[in-house]
Amino acid sequence: MNFIYIGAAATLLGVPAGLAMTGGNAQTVMTVSLAVFLAGLVFAARRWPRSVLILSVLTIAAWRPAHLIEAGWVWPATAALILTVLAGHVRTAVITGAAAMTWGLLWDYGATQRSSDWVFAHWCGEALWVGAVLAAAITWRNNARWQELELGRRRAEERVEIARDLHDVVSHTLAVVGVHLNVALDAFDDDPEEARASLRLAQQVRGQAMTDLKSLVGVLREGEVPSLASLERLADQVRAAGLPVTVNEFGDPVEVPAPVATAVYRVVQEALTNAVRHAGATQVTVTLRYAPDEVLVDVRDDGPGSEAVPDGHGIAGMRERVAALGGALTAGPDERGFVVRASLPLIRS
Repeated sequence: MNFIYIGAAATLLGVPAGLAMTGGNAQTVMTVSLAVFLAGLVFAARRWPRSVLILSVLTIAAWRPAHLIEAGWVWPATAALILTVLAGHVRTAVITGAAAMTWGLLWDYGATQRSSDWVFAHWCGEALWVGAVLAAAITWRNNARWQELELGRRRAEERVEIARDLHDVVSHTLAVVGVHLNVALDAFDDDPEEARASLRLAQQVRGQAMTDLKSLVGVLREGEVPSLASLERLADQVRAAGLPVTVNEFGDPVEVPAPVATAVYRVVQEALTNAVRHAGATQVTVTLRYAPDEVLVDVRDDGPGSEAVPDGHGIAGMRERVAALGGALTAGPDERGFVVRASLPLIRS
């Protein structure tokens, strides 16, 4: 809407001033009437930009041969020309401007007493003005479209990131809670106390999942991210499900940027979830190695594994998350179980 008001004001003031500068009589009633009429049309350009442009150019083309104005074929309709381009009708603006300039050149050569040099010089000046206006308007529009596309791309990346985090939190929680529920179901008749203990642990894990989901909302609202200090708490959840987890750290701890810390946390979370759900493991070892320029994370279980990497969103999500930070991730069985290994450069934000 701001462009509408600016265009109307510029037309109202610019047409008389421009006609005076180009040799026209800016004091005549018709000149002021033309300015008011074209400025009024600008307000309709929001809804009918092409119609306003064509009507503006036709008005100028009618008044000029009638000697109601003495200069200009297209430039008095500059505001309508710009608004037509910004509305996305670039072809209409270019064709209308070119047609008006061609008609003006033919009329001036055939029906005026001016010399050919004068006609050509004034036509070239107006053509340069129209060309510059079109180029500026197209550049502005393209830049605005690029910004919209970039914003859409960033929003898409954020949605993918949110989907990964939700998958990591929910799948990990369901895996651990599922183990406890199975234990409680098996012990329900023979050992009610063990069944109650398993249900209490399941409830604790569920409560922790709610905390994690609240933290995820905090990430969306405030930019908070999981820290590497939370890995021990993550391991405790898996230990409570009956799967021993060892967390080892080697090297001098370094300041890990937030995106890298989040990626390491999610990789470990997904790998532990897979170990609980799929591997049939009896032991999991999480190893962090700090180097001056990278962090290495290795999650290894002693389950039988398989020749094929489990298909699903988890492994693919981990690989995409790590690759987005310039790192690399491998996942697959070896002679001692299943291994997820990732290396992430210490990017600085």
